[in-house]
Amino acid sequence: MFNHFDDVVQYMPLILSGAFLTLQLALVTLALSMVLGLIGASMMMSKVGFIRRLAVAYSTVIRGVPDLVWMLLIYYGAQILINDWADRLEVVPIELNPFMAGVLTLSVIFGAYFSETFRGAILAVPKGLPEAGHACGMSPWQVFKRITFPLLMRFALPGIRNNWQVLIKSTALVSIIGLDDMTRITDQAGGAVHASFLFGLVAAALFLAMTSVSFWVFRKLEVKYARGVRGYSYGK
Repeated sequence: MFNHFDDVVQYMPLILSGAFLTLQLALVTLALSMVLGLIGASMMMSKVGFIRRLAVAYSTVIRGVPDLVWMLLIYYGAQILINDWADRLEVVPIELNPFMAGVLTLSVIFGAYFSETFRGAILAVPKGLPEAGHACGMSPWQVFKRITFPLLMRFALPGIRNNWQVLIKSTALVSIIGLDDMTRITDQAGGAVHASFLFGLVAAALFLAMTSVSFWVFRKLEVKYARGVRGYSYGK
């Protein structure tokens, strides 16, 4: 194994480019899944029964099926449907971009997890505070922006941090649909020089570096949103 360190150095620029693509994939997915999570949480708390049941069904079905199965269904299944419709319309079929397919699939999956995270956080916000904002003449958007969102983030951040850690690791699944991310590059490089274990350790170290930096960032965010909370000492 130690005889292949020169190979690691040789492949390192390519591995780092894959790591950057992995980070891009994770960040874009995080933003979209958080939006879906807020929408899903709002639907779960809707007074309309049909909307509430629809959101619960989405969360239950998505979380009940393995991520790998969803990845294969959305990427290959959608491509088959596109090809069928292209044949019927006699047009050139569109090929799905692996990056966009990965973002779409992971966003739908983690949107379900964020829905539960945000629903719990919203329920933890004292009801009297948003009502006081409405009583002061604030619009619903102002109440959400200035009162509800800052308060719910304090309760949601531990769950968001956990989902983000899982999301970073789940980006490795996108390699199976042909995206040249860090997992795919290290796997191919390790196979080419017959040092899969060593290149696997390199990928593991880079994933650990990403999650460690993320932990530090989320700790700072938790300190920020807990400002003014009596007895809070996290990070001191």
